[in-house]
Amino acid sequence: MSESTCKSLCVFHILDGLRDGLSHFSGASRAAVLYAEKPSDPLRVYDPQNLLQGHEPKIRELYLASDRWRGDPEDAALKISGHIHPEKNLDLSGLISCGGRTFSIFYQMWFTEHHPDMCSIGPTERWLEHAAYLLSHYFANEDVLYTGMGRYILQEYATHAVRDYIRDSMNSQFGWDTHLEIYPILDAVQGISRTPEEGAWPRGKLVFVEPDVLSRVDFLVRFPTSARPSLKNFKHVRKLLLAVEDSTRKLVCDGKDIVGIGQGRMPECRITAEFRGGYGFLELSGRPVCSFAHGRFHSSTRKPNLVQLEEALFESRADSSTSHLLFRIVAEIVQDASESKHGCSLILDLNDTPVEISGQRLEKPVDLQRECLLELAKSLSKVDGALQIGADLHLHGFACLLDGRAVKGEDRSRGARFNSALRFTAEHENIIVVVVSSDRPVSVMRGGIELTAVCEWEPFSEFVSSPPALEDWLSRDESPAVVRS
Repeated sequence: MSESTCKSLCVFHILDGLRDGLSHFSGASRAAVLYAEKPSDPLRVYDPQNLLQGHEPKIRELYLASDRWRGDPEDAALKISGHIHPEKNLDLSGLISCGGRTFSIFYQMWFTEHHPDMCSIGPTERWLEHAAYLLSHYFANEDVLYTGMGRYILQEYATHAVRDYIRDSMNSQFGWDTHLEIYPILDAVQGISRTPEEGAWPRGKLVFVEPDVLSRVDFLVRFPTSARPSLKNFKHVRKLLLAVEDSTRKLVCDGKDIVGIGQGRMPECRITAEFRGGYGFLELSGRPVCSFAHGRFHSSTRKPNLVQLEEALFESRADSSTSHLLFRIVAEIVQDASESKHGCSLILDLNDTPVEISGQRLEKPVDLQRECLLELAKSLSKVDGALQIGADLHLHGFACLLDGRAVKGEDRSRGARFNSALRFTAEHENIIVVVVSSDRPVSVMRGGIELTAVCEWEPFSEFVSSPPALEDWLSRDESPAVVRS
């Protein structure tokens, strides 16, 4: 196998593993890379799923109109094998980017989607940074037997990405002499999250505090050194969480053992795992890092994604003030339904005169700008049928039945609530329907189309024999020829 083919295989395997790993961590994700192997080489582009489409003007400005990206080709750091000189996020809209310059590859920049519901982009940046490191390693060794290893490393990199981000942040914020070991903490969080107690999943906060600042914790009870429960005993820690469940108390750990039960403000140097039943959140110094569920880490905030609803309201006939208030009302009802894990449907009727719908009518519409009546609407959303909310910000009915003729785009796997809403919006103008499923993401529909439909990117089983130079890629009229792997 030629040297160029071997290196193309490296790029293909690294990018495929990165894409697959990030898709499990953040939802369907694409990836792309720009790289120049030597200072005199042109930048090459590998973007098999068109992630960079629409960003061509900015890429042209950054890389063709200027040579600043090249930095100093004589930088001594680039002559040290195994050392990576990091390159920061380029701040392209909707993208996360990270890369670096190394001894074996002069420049590389990796890209992926910036999903709107991410707790933090930090772990994803560490993921991209590791992809850059692995590609540099394989270019340096040029051993075809190991070209596929990077794919499998990056597919399962979630825990390591979270650990790398937390460690880098702690080193930056608190110095290099912190004693908390991150891997045992993450292992414990995953283990405890999978451990039920009498059929119930864990709830409550477990706070890992730097041992040197434990004296700042306001302890309600403290265990003697010789009798402290070990963090490795997940079952025991799970039982102790019962003492802090549904309260402001916290279980306090020094990274190895449970020290006691505390209250009030915790020291700044801390990692907090908040268990919320079947899922939870990980924080560093009070700032979100990621969520976890079923023993795996994810980037999601687990909040309903209503970006498409916001856009639909913006494009509707309603004025901006009404759109803002409608969005706030719907967001609160959707959030309540999601947390309570019950399905519901909301009809946003933007007509001057609300559509007549079969259901429970009200003698007088209810003003949802009043907090007590909004709380009532949240409870009424549990009743079978849909809430009808008008452009006047009033509730006009509940338990409304949606019907209509069959339309394209129906999905039998989504059930009657979803498909009925799809049919209803196809037959009525100025109507938006929001469907909250007890076990699926929120769906927003208008005109018989699901606006929140997720595009499932096709996995690619092919690689570009030689990724095109940036100038050729920017002037392309059609996709480059591919060679089957």
